[in-house]
Amino acid sequence: MQISVTEAKGQLTELVRRAEAGDEVVLTRHGQAAVRLVPVKVAPSPKARRALIDAVRASGAAKATAGPDAARSQDFLYDDDGLPK
Repeated sequence: MQISVTEAKGQLTELVRRAEAGDEVVLTRHGQAAVRLVPVKVAPSPKARRALIDAVRASGAAKATAGPDAARSQDFLYDDDGLPK
């Protein structure tokens, strides 16, 4: 939806409601798009953020598997004499 700034002055409450509901509201000045009204996303609380971080860490720890020893990670590149294969 596009509406001029002059017209929007009298309808601001309704335009904000529409933007919060997901409608794209663009305010125009002299026929050119000037401003877009978009809803502000609520930032999670510190407690909720900590819970999310803990859940991600737990998920990662559950999926992690022990791999080969890092000291031996390039053995496939070299032969028994230490020369490149």
